[in-house]
Order: sequence, then C-alpha cells, then structure tokens
Amino acid sequence: MDTNVSIIITISLILISSPFLSRILRIPTTPIEIALGSIAILLGFVSHNEIFHLMAEVGFFYLMFLAGLEVDLRDLLRTPKNDVIKGLLYTFSLFALSYVAILIFDLSILYIAILPLISIGLLPALIKEFGKDVSWLNFSLSMGIIGEIFSIAALTITSASFEFGVGFELYRAIGYFTIFLLAVMFVFHFSKILFWWFPILQEKLMPQFDKNDKDVRFSMAIFFLIIAVMLILHLEVAFGAFVAGMFITTFFDHKASLPHKLESFGFGFLVPIFFIYVGTTFDLRYLLYPELLMKASLIIFLMIFIRFVSSFIFDNLPTINKKFLFALSHSMPLTLIVAISTIAYKAEHIQKLDYYALILASIAEVIICMILIKGLYKIKI
Repeated sequence: MDTNVSIIITISLILISSPFLSRILRIPTTPIEIALGSIAILLGFVSHNEIFHLMAEVGFFYLMFLAGLEVDLRDLLRTPKNDVIKGLLYTFSLFALSYVAILIFDLSILYIAILPLISIGLLPALIKEFGKDVSWLNFSLSMGIIGEIFSIAALTITSASFEFGVGFELYRAIGYFTIFLLAVMFVFHFSKILFWWFPILQEKLMPQFDKNDKDVRFSMAIFFLIIAVMLILHLEVAFGAFVAGMFITTFFDHKASLPHKLESFGFGFLVPIFFIYVGTTFDLRYLLYPELLMKASLIIFLMIFIRFVSSFIFDNLPTINKKFLFALSHSMPLTLIVAISTIAYKAEHIQKLDYYALILASIAEVIICMILIKGLYKIKI
C-alpha cells in the first residue's frame, strides 16, 4: 500500500476511535492519540514524511491559537493587584525551585525552562466537569494565565537560543521579541480605543448573523498574519499564534459562538494530527528501559512538588487539599513540554532518552493529575 494512503487511513481510524476509547478509559483524548500514534508507527502503519510533518506543525500552531482563546486580557487586568503580584511571585518561585532541583538531581540546564511550564489548555475540561463556581479552579485559571504567558516567553527565548546560540543573533532575537511585545501592547491599546469610539467595527468584522463565516475568516486572517510576522522576525511562531488567540477573545467577545466554531475545527482535525505525530516520535520499546521510567517519574514528581510548595504563597487556598488541587491543575503542560522537548531534541541539546522521558512524563502527568484531581475534589480537608 502507498505510504501516503496508509498514513491517511491510519489517521482517520485514530480520529474516529480516540473519543470512544476516551469515554471507555475515562481519560482525555490527547494521551490516547499520542499512544495510538506510537502503536501505529511501531506496527508500521505510518511513517514520517514531509506532508505529515507539515500538518502536525500547523496543528501545533493552531493548538497555541486555541490556548490564546482561553485568555481574555480584560479579565487579567481586572484581577486584583495583590493576586497579580502573588501570581508573579508564584511564577518566580517555580523557576527558582527548578534551579535548585537541577542542582540537586544533576539535570540539564534546559530543565529550568521545562519544569516551571504552565498551560491552561486542560483547565476548561475541569471547569466543564466541576462547574464554574469552584473557587480554587477559577483562581487556578487566572493564575495560570500569568504562568502561561511566562511559559510561552520562555519557550520563545529557548527556541531562539537553540537556533542562534549565545551571541549577537540571540540578543537580536530577544530584541525583536521585546519590540514585538511592545507592538502587541500598542495594538491592543489602540484597538481598545478604536472599538470604543467605533463599536460598529466589531459588528462589521464579525456580524452576529452571517452566512459567509466572516468571523472564522477574520480569525484565520489574524492567525496567519501574525505567524507571517513571527517568521519574518525569526521568532517562535507558537507565541504569535497564542497572541492571535488572545486578540480574538479580548475584542470580539460579542461573538459567543466563535470560540466553539474554532475549537470544533481544531480539536476535531488539526490538533489530533499534531498529537498523533508526537506519538510517532516515541519508540514504545524504550518503555523497557528502567532508566527512562525513573527519569520520567522524577520529572512528574518535581513538577507537582515545586507547584505545591509555591502554592503556599496564596492565601486564596486555605487548605492543604486546595493547594494540592491547585498544584495538580498546573502540572499538565503537555503541549508546551512536547514543544520545547521536540525543539531541544532536534537542536541536539538533549539525548533521545531525555526526549522520550519528557514525552512520557507529559502524557503520564495528564492521566495521573486528572485521576488525583477527581479523587481529591471529593475530600474536604
């Protein structure tokens, strides 16, 4: 059978079967898609080719775009100043404790960027299950926004250092990144004023009743334009995709159905292809290596531990149980770990064993944390 045909059929079967397996096993579809991708390449049903890689890359960028859709900058600005300061201290604590951890366990310097990673991508699933009135979960979401912004910034700078090394090119990339951030702040501020004076523009760009899907077209235009800017500046495209998502959510919240439209397309097609591709980069035979399992376990332990210790900064989490739940909810940055470990492995900054340990840890974290959260949520301590 032709390789391309085999890949298409295999991806189609995984797309169809993963939601059913998710319901049966009661775990998110993402780990299942990664696991099925690993099984598929082990059995020879798929192989790496340029088209598959390109679709997976677009899927990852779209996933970061969807992550940005979860962030409304106005909510962040409305967050009490005291909470914002503590959120920044919490983020700083994660990086500080990560530095201590790599000294104690003799880990690569790269883990300073990996261990503090935070992604809010799976928090909406928890909110959907437990409801919108759970105080620790809402607080976790607001603090997670701050953490994710720093995480993606760390991803961007780390990616630039791998590409250019430490020198003039890296400093130039950081300079471009700083200019881009300032430009983004200006555009957000200008857009706020523009839409305040001319609110009709929001309706024109994204009308409530539209047969031509102008809202989706405009969103995709913003998505690809910012990606083009990031490519021109040689910056991490994922950050640009994240910013595009934030822009859409912040200024076009009147279009309530838009996030659902964009998520349906993403999680129904592009994003699963990315996770399937990630699975194909993981050799299941390495699970027989005790060293791999020990390293993955250490990564999981450290990520949960440093978040639990750092959570004592917050007065909003009065009990040990809520602190632990908060820590677990921030310990599932699957997409960001996959992204940074893939970039590091391609740049030959980590060995294959480290890469597999990070992929395995990112998958196991989602399963372990979800199970623990569901169990601990019922305990009132």
